Amino acid sequence: MQAVKAGTRPPWVGFAAAVWVGISAGNSYCFPLYSHSLKTVLGFSQQQLTILGVANDFGENTGILPGIACNYFPPWVVLLVGVFSCFFGYGVIWLAISQTVVNMPYWVLWIALVLAANSSAWLGTAVIVTNLRNFPLSRGTVAGLLKGYIALSAAVFTEVCTMLLNGSAPAIVLVFTLGIPVICLTLMYYVRPCTPASEADPSENGHFLFTQGTSLLLAIFLLSTTILKNTLNLNDTISYTFIAIMVVLLLSPLAIPIKMTLFPARKKLLRPAESSDSLVSVEGDSKTDPLLTPSSSAANLTSFHESDSEVNMLLAVGEGAIKKKRRPRRGEDFSFHEAMMKADFWLLWMTYFLGVGSGVTVLNNLAQIGASLGFDDTNTLLSLFSFCNFLGRLGGGAVSEYFVRLNTIPRTFWTMVTQIIMVLTYLLYASALDGTLYAATALLGTCYGVQIAIMISTSSELFGLKNFGIIFNFMQLGNPLGALLFSGMLAGYIYDTEEAKQGTSSCMGPACFRFTFLVLACVCGVGTILSLILTLRIRPVYQMLYAGGSFRLPQSAGHR
Repeated sequence: MQAVKAGTRPPWVGFAAAVWVGISAGNSYCFPLYSHSLKTVLGFSQQQLTILGVANDFGENTGILPGIACNYFPPWVVLLVGVFSCFFGYGVIWLAISQTVVNMPYWVLWIALVLAANSSAWLGTAVIVTNLRNFPLSRGTVAGLLKGYIALSAAVFTEVCTMLLNGSAPAIVLVFTLGIPVICLTLMYYVRPCTPASEADPSENGHFLFTQGTSLLLAIFLLSTTILKNTLNLNDTISYTFIAIMVVLLLSPLAIPIKMTLFPARKKLLRPAESSDSLVSVEGDSKTDPLLTPSSSAANLTSFHESDSEVNMLLAVGEGAIKKKRRPRRGEDFSFHEAMMKADFWLLWMTYFLGVGSGVTVLNNLAQIGASLGFDDTNTLLSLFSFCNFLGRLGGGAVSEYFVRLNTIPRTFWTMVTQIIMVLTYLLYASALDGTLYAATALLGTCYGVQIAIMISTSSELFGLKNFGIIFNFMQLGNPLGALLFSGMLAGYIYDTEEAKQGTSSCMGPACFRFTFLVLACVCGVGTILSLILTLRIRPVYQMLYAGGSFRLPQSAGHR
């Protein structure tokens, strides 16, 4: 296999393709675009619609099978499964919402929504695992960028829905049914593994800065144009122009491999010269001493056996027996079973569950929270949360990457910081003070995004990339479990209880969610303590991995 060095085009072409696949992978975030039509057209109650929302969350975050598949099949196979899942799942939903098939059974629709949302897990896992393996020295940045683009998916499809489809729910579902498969089938060849670089490439930082800048510009553009569309009556020409600009911004990562083709870096020309110098010296040595003498060979062999014997003795002393294969250390490649035996694995899972699980509770009930406090423009709240969620994912990856290289500060330090902020944010929600709802939503969206980005890169650094797909998808189960426990069982129960006390069709006032917010504040308080413990435990690992100011691949780490 030909090695693909840092600075060559294939990884960056694959990254540009992964941006579009990542946008497609965020289709599960678009449930609000057609959920209202499901309720009105099919005559569902609010409770039935909520259960469909659980199906969406369950399908989106059930990624164990995609994670396993990434270890045995090339990315295009994983993407192909996601394509079929998307086509058949959303195809059934389109048949129901367009009333092409009348009186479709509710359980069929529930299964179809699980299948449709599960395409997000297959598509997202394929691009994240492949690109983290292609850029192992910039894991935080890559994870933040790709998860950021996935978070922008709802904004991109909202732009398409409002600018081109006039808000038609059947039309946007048809885009999911046909458009996403076409995009992924077209680009699946380019999402492929490359042999990663073993040393940092200075030009890589500039390329990532460019991608981060264009993604931030895209996020600001989408938020601004969505607000303009909701407040002004834009004609078709302006709408089509906005769509064209959006497409150009989504294509911007492709400028990197184009630039590398047109203006190849001079350092590439210097590397072979350095390599040839060393080869000349080696060849020169080989001419004077082409083969090892028997005596030197025997001496080296004896030295090797003595060293090997000393290692075995150390193992015997430390573990009570001589073992053929030692267990991996943190920072090396773990199997899923080996990772589950580590306390750090469950500490990371618990901090993610408590942080993101509580955050998704507010996200799922954000419209009702705004309505209970007298805010009619709940779409703006959702857009604000999505925008700050993107900023958190992008910033969480970039900021943690900077400080881990500067001072070997573990990434989970930022998980602890964001959970402290979330405690204060939930107390701010509970206070229901005038003018605090938008500020609290912005803070929560940012912290929510940071924790998602941190979990991904931390998982890969502690437990390696070989089984990363399985491990990080297991971590993501904290999201639907948190939604079930904190949203379905806690927030829903408190809301219905207060609604019954008021004797109205919808609960009004701070009391509707105040107790829920106080519980969530306590939950994040526990998460803060666990994050601190985890940070202290893994500090030596990061001091080893980033001792020289850049990531060093462990000697035993291998990637498929």
